[in-house]
Amino acid sequence: MRTIRQAGEFELEVKKSRFLCALARVTSESEAREFVQSRRKLHHDARHHCSAFVLGDLGEIQKSSDDGEPAGTAGVPMLEVLRRNELTNTAAVVTRYFGGVLLGAGGLVRAYGGAVSAALEHVGLLERRPVRIVSTTVDHPQAGKLENDLRSAGHRITGVEYGERVRIDIGVGESSVAEFEAWLAEATGGSASMVLGDLTHAEVET
Repeated sequence: MRTIRQAGEFELEVKKSRFLCALARVTSESEAREFVQSRRKLHHDARHHCSAFVLGDLGEIQKSSDDGEPAGTAGVPMLEVLRRNELTNTAAVVTRYFGGVLLGAGGLVRAYGGAVSAALEHVGLLERRPVRIVSTTVDHPQAGKLENDLRSAGHRITGVEYGERVRIDIGVGESSVAEFEAWLAEATGGSASMVLGDLTHAEVET
Protein backbone atom coordinates (compact mmCIF):
# COMPACT_ATOMS: atom_id res chain seq x y z
CA MET A 1 0.00 0.00 0.00
CA ARG A 2 0.95 3.65 -0.37
CA THR A 3 0.01 6.98 1.18
CA ILE A 4 0.41 10.64 0.31
CA ARG A 5 3.75 12.32 1.02
CA GLN A 6 2.03 15.32 2.62
CA ALA A 7 -1.28 17.14 2.83
CA GLY A 8 -2.04 19.55 0.01
CA GLU A 9 -4.54 21.10 -2.38
CA PHE A 10 -5.03 21.37 -6.11
CA GLU A 11 -7.66 23.25 -8.09
CA LEU A 12 -9.15 22.13 -11.39
CA GLU A 13 -11.49 24.28 -13.49
CA VAL A 14 -13.99 22.58 -15.80
CA LYS A 15 -16.44 24.72 -17.81
CA LYS A 16 -16.30 27.53 -15.25
CA SER A 17 -16.89 25.20 -12.29
CA ARG A 18 -14.03 25.11 -9.75
CA PHE A 19 -13.09 21.73 -8.27
CA LEU A 20 -10.78 22.27 -5.30
CA CYS A 21 -9.32 18.96 -4.06
CA ALA A 22 -7.75 18.81 -0.59
CA LEU A 23 -5.85 15.74 0.62
CA ALA A 24 -4.91 14.78 4.17
CA ARG A 25 -3.29 11.87 5.96
CA VAL A 26 -5.70 10.27 8.44
CA THR A 27 -5.58 7.18 10.66
CA SER A 28 -9.23 6.84 11.77
CA GLU A 29 -12.76 7.46 10.53
CA SER A 30 -13.18 10.25 13.08
CA GLU A 31 -10.08 12.02 11.74
CA ALA A 32 -11.36 11.64 8.19
CA ARG A 33 -14.79 13.04 9.08
CA GLU A 34 -13.21 15.94 11.00
CA PHE A 35 -11.18 16.76 7.90
CA VAL A 36 -14.35 16.78 5.76
CA GLN A 37 -16.05 19.09 8.27
CA SER A 38 -13.06 21.44 8.36
CA ARG A 39 -13.22 21.79 4.58
CA ARG A 40 -16.97 22.36 4.75
CA LYS A 41 -16.45 25.20 7.25
CA LEU A 42 -13.55 26.70 5.32
CA HIS A 43 -15.55 26.82 2.08
CA HIS A 44 -19.01 27.29 3.58
CA ASP A 45 -20.20 29.15 0.47
CA ALA A 46 -19.55 26.23 -1.88
CA ARG A 47 -22.36 24.01 -3.15
CA HIS A 48 -20.78 20.58 -2.69
CA HIS A 49 -18.06 18.99 -0.54
CA CYS A 50 -17.70 15.47 -1.89
CA SER A 51 -15.36 13.08 -0.14
CA ALA A 52 -13.63 9.71 -0.11
CA PHE A 53 -11.21 8.06 2.27
CA VAL A 54 -9.33 4.79 2.68
CA LEU A 55 -7.99 3.47 6.00
CA GLY A 56 -6.23 0.41 7.42
CA ASP A 57 -2.97 -1.41 6.73
CA LEU A 58 -4.61 -3.17 3.80
CA GLY A 59 -6.98 -0.33 2.85
CA GLU A 60 -9.89 -2.35 4.21
CA ILE A 61 -12.00 0.66 5.29
CA GLN A 62 -13.36 2.63 2.33
CA LYS A 63 -16.05 5.32 2.39
CA SER A 64 -17.29 7.99 0.00
CA SER A 65 -19.98 10.67 -0.24
CA ASP A 66 -21.57 12.44 -3.23
CA ASP A 67 -22.81 15.27 -0.96
CA GLY A 68 -25.79 16.14 -3.14
CA GLU A 69 -24.27 15.45 -6.55
CA PRO A 70 -26.07 12.78 -8.65
CA ALA A 71 -25.45 9.34 -7.14
CA GLY A 72 -22.16 7.78 -8.20
CA THR A 73 -20.78 10.87 -9.96
CA ALA A 74 -18.47 12.25 -7.25
CA GLY A 75 -17.55 10.17 -4.19
CA VAL A 76 -17.28 6.86 -6.07
CA PRO A 77 -14.91 8.12 -8.80
CA MET A 78 -12.86 9.88 -6.10
CA LEU A 79 -12.62 6.64 -4.13
CA GLU A 80 -11.72 4.74 -7.28
CA VAL A 81 -8.71 7.03 -7.84
CA LEU A 82 -7.50 6.37 -4.28
CA ARG A 83 -7.97 2.62 -4.75
CA ARG A 84 -6.30 2.59 -8.16
CA ASN A 85 -3.24 4.26 -6.61
CA GLU A 86 -3.27 1.64 -3.80
CA LEU A 87 -3.53 4.37 -1.17
CA THR A 88 -4.46 4.06 2.48
CA ASN A 89 -4.72 6.42 5.47
CA THR A 90 -5.71 9.11 2.98
CA ALA A 91 -8.77 11.36 2.78
CA ALA A 92 -9.82 13.48 -0.20
CA VAL A 93 -12.38 16.27 -0.23
CA VAL A 94 -13.37 17.98 -3.47
CA THR A 95 -15.16 21.28 -2.98
CA ARG A 96 -17.14 22.41 -6.02
CA TYR A 97 -18.02 25.98 -6.85
CA PHE A 98 -20.69 25.73 -9.56
CA GLY A 99 -19.89 27.79 -12.64
CA GLY A 100 -23.35 27.82 -14.21
CA VAL A 101 -22.73 25.13 -16.85
CA LEU A 102 -24.17 21.63 -16.30
CA LEU A 103 -21.53 18.95 -16.85
CA GLY A 104 -23.72 15.85 -17.03
CA ALA A 105 -22.98 12.60 -15.22
CA GLY A 106 -19.95 11.70 -17.32
CA GLY A 107 -18.51 15.19 -16.98
CA LEU A 108 -18.89 15.11 -13.20
CA VAL A 109 -17.23 11.69 -12.94
CA ARG A 110 -14.25 12.94 -14.98
CA ALA A 111 -14.03 16.22 -13.07
CA TYR A 112 -14.14 14.75 -9.55
CA GLY A 113 -11.81 11.87 -10.39
CA GLY A 114 -9.52 14.20 -12.32
CA ALA A 115 -9.28 16.63 -9.42
CA VAL A 116 -8.13 13.86 -7.08
CA SER A 117 -5.63 12.50 -9.63
CA ALA A 118 -4.15 15.95 -10.17
CA ALA A 119 -3.92 16.58 -6.42
CA LEU A 120 -2.14 13.24 -5.86
CA GLU A 121 0.39 14.10 -8.53
CA HIS A 122 0.85 17.50 -6.88
CA VAL A 123 1.58 16.19 -3.34
CA GLY A 124 3.43 12.99 -4.28
CA LEU A 125 3.18 9.45 -2.90
CA LEU A 126 5.12 7.23 -0.50
CA GLU A 127 5.18 3.44 -0.38
CA ARG A 128 4.32 1.82 2.98
CA ARG A 129 6.43 -1.27 3.58
CA PRO A 130 5.93 -3.72 6.49
CA VAL A 131 8.81 -3.44 8.95
CA ARG A 132 9.55 -5.57 12.02
CA ILE A 133 11.13 -3.78 14.98
CA VAL A 134 14.04 -5.94 16.13
CA SER A 135 15.87 -5.33 19.42
CA THR A 136 19.42 -6.42 20.10
CA THR A 137 21.34 -6.06 23.36
CA VAL A 138 25.12 -5.74 23.59
CA ASP A 139 27.74 -4.70 26.15
CA HIS A 140 28.78 -1.04 26.22
CA PRO A 141 32.20 -1.58 24.55
CA GLN A 142 30.46 -3.17 21.56
CA ALA A 143 27.65 -0.65 21.19
CA GLY A 144 29.44 2.11 19.28
CA LYS A 145 30.95 -0.25 16.73
CA LEU A 146 27.64 -2.07 16.22
CA GLU A 147 25.79 1.22 15.67
CA ASN A 148 28.36 2.23 13.05
CA ASP A 149 28.20 -1.20 11.39
CA LEU A 150 24.39 -1.06 11.29
CA ARG A 151 24.39 2.37 9.65
CA SER A 152 27.15 1.43 7.22
CA ALA A 153 25.14 -1.64 6.17
CA GLY A 154 22.08 0.54 5.54
CA HIS A 155 20.00 -0.69 8.49
CA ARG A 156 17.60 1.81 10.10
CA ILE A 157 18.15 2.35 13.83
CA THR A 158 14.88 3.41 15.48
CA GLY A 159 16.09 3.76 19.07
CA VAL A 160 19.01 3.28 21.47
CA GLU A 161 18.62 2.74 25.23
CA TYR A 162 21.56 2.73 27.65
CA GLY A 163 21.34 0.71 30.85
CA GLU A 164 23.49 -2.06 32.28
CA ARG A 165 23.78 -3.08 28.64
CA VAL A 166 22.85 -1.19 25.48
CA ARG A 167 19.64 -2.01 23.64
CA ILE A 168 19.44 -1.02 19.99
CA ASP A 169 16.14 -1.13 18.08
CA ILE A 170 16.31 -1.64 14.32
CA GLY A 171 13.58 -1.51 11.68
CA VAL A 172 13.97 -4.57 9.46
CA GLY A 173 11.89 -5.42 6.39
CA GLU A 174 9.47 -8.19 7.33
CA SER A 175 10.85 -10.45 4.60
CA SER A 176 14.48 -9.81 5.66
CA VAL A 177 14.40 -10.77 9.35
CA ALA A 178 16.23 -14.10 8.90
CA GLU A 179 18.85 -12.44 6.71
CA PHE A 180 19.34 -9.70 9.33
CA GLU A 181 19.71 -12.28 12.10
CA ALA A 182 22.54 -13.92 10.17
CA TRP A 183 24.19 -10.53 9.57
CA LEU A 184 23.94 -9.62 13.27
CA ALA A 185 25.49 -12.92 14.37
CA GLU A 186 28.42 -12.37 12.01
CA ALA A 187 28.85 -8.69 12.97
CA THR A 188 28.97 -9.42 16.70
CA GLY A 189 30.63 -12.83 16.70
CA GLY A 190 27.40 -14.33 17.94
CA SER A 191 27.42 -12.28 21.16
CA ALA A 192 24.28 -10.19 20.46
CA SER A 193 20.84 -11.52 21.31
CA MET A 194 17.87 -10.60 19.13
CA VAL A 195 14.21 -10.15 20.08
CA LEU A 196 11.38 -9.62 17.59
CA GLY A 197 9.09 -6.67 18.36
CA ASP A 198 6.05 -5.04 16.80
CA LEU A 199 5.21 -5.00 13.12
CA THR A 200 4.94 -1.45 11.81
CA HIS A 201 5.29 0.31 8.46
CA ALA A 202 8.06 2.42 6.98
CA GLU A 203 7.38 5.02 4.31
CA VAL A 204 9.75 5.23 1.37
CA GLU A 205 9.83 7.17 -1.91
CA THR A 206 8.05 5.39 -4.76
